Amino acid sequence: MTQTAFLNPTRVTATIQTGTKAGERFLVLDSWRGICALLVAVFHFPTSSAISQSAFVGSSYLFVDFFFVLSGFVIASSYASRLDEPDEFTRFALVRFGRIYPLHLVMLLAFAAFETLRLVLPQLHGTGAAPFTGGFDLKSFLANLFLLQGMGFADHLSWNAPSWSISAEFFAYMLFAGVVFAAGQRAWIWFVAAAVTAPLFLLAVSTRHMDVSFDFGFIRCLYGFSLGALLAWFQHDSIAAARQALARDGARMAWTLAEVVMVVVIVLFVSLAGDNDAGIAAPFVFALALYLFAHEGGWISAMLRTPAMLTLGALSYSIYMVHIFVQARMINVAGLIERKLGLGLIGDIWLRGDDVTGFGTSSPWVGLAAIVAMLIATIAASWFTWRFVEMPAMAWFRRLSKRI
Repeated sequence: MTQTAFLNPTRVTATIQTGTKAGERFLVLDSWRGICALLVAVFHFPTSSAISQSAFVGSSYLFVDFFFVLSGFVIASSYASRLDEPDEFTRFALVRFGRIYPLHLVMLLAFAAFETLRLVLPQLHGTGAAPFTGGFDLKSFLANLFLLQGMGFADHLSWNAPSWSISAEFFAYMLFAGVVFAAGQRAWIWFVAAAVTAPLFLLAVSTRHMDVSFDFGFIRCLYGFSLGALLAWFQHDSIAAARQALARDGARMAWTLAEVVMVVVIVLFVSLAGDNDAGIAAPFVFALALYLFAHEGGWISAMLRTPAMLTLGALSYSIYMVHIFVQARMINVAGLIERKLGLGLIGDIWLRGDDVTGFGTSSPWVGLAAIVAMLIATIAASWFTWRFVEMPAMAWFRRLSKRI
């Protein structure tokens, strides 16, 4: 969605009414991306509230796999027929790099700046590791700088921890472009191979089920990305045609019922499968959901096309990339207040089998209020990075790619 469309709801409505052609946005899927980003943010935020303690939120790390499936679908929809020349490959690489790296770099530098501040101000040390140690060491900084943190070169999550998926996704982009450039219309065979072998590999090797990141994150990404690419490869045109027909006829009850059932299936699946091998099927579940909601046929899709939800979709990448920094600073501030006033805002809590520092030691309601405050702060920070980092960087790299 362009910046103009984001600032002008009429423009967004016009885009919805005209349907889709190859390369245009599936707006409902963008809104789903925003929802999934917020669910990952809540998953990472430690509180004693019933929300944080629920099985659904406790397994919401699986929504990262929705990003991978959607990325494969969007990239294949937009580029599968265009990567037939070396110049096109270079343009693709520049545009994708410009889409993910600038914000990744800004957040990496923000974490580094805070570690430097901890060196200067001892009161910020807290009870954690010394500055520039643990997950914030200089070796890991270099891995993050070169987007290698999700490619099996590290033995722990580091710096802006969710960025492991950005690392894996960038190299999935490059592999996709290379396969399409080399194999042309037969590239789908390679995507089938990846979609079959990757889950078998995870079943055989992973000791944490689907919850792999720094170690086998690229395999996990390639799995979901390939499924999304296959869906676009064989179904994009039929989805586009069906969506245009549905846009003319309006939402249908059968589609609404299917969407409601799909949401229930997602909630039940995530709640039940996140801590066992069944979670490895997540990309297939999300691919089915993507196929359904790409048609935009029901009332849930209609709600997801409202300006507020489209805004959330536009901010989704920033939400995903800034939320850990926002959460960490909230914990720092609450820790300082706790040492001064002893209000019971923060302390040791038991969450998903681990003893962690979180909100709501005095009352679960404090934890709930902290979640609300975190989401508001994250969305506000995300708007800032979207407006002043994402959008200018994307525009600059697109101009650069056109000069080739």
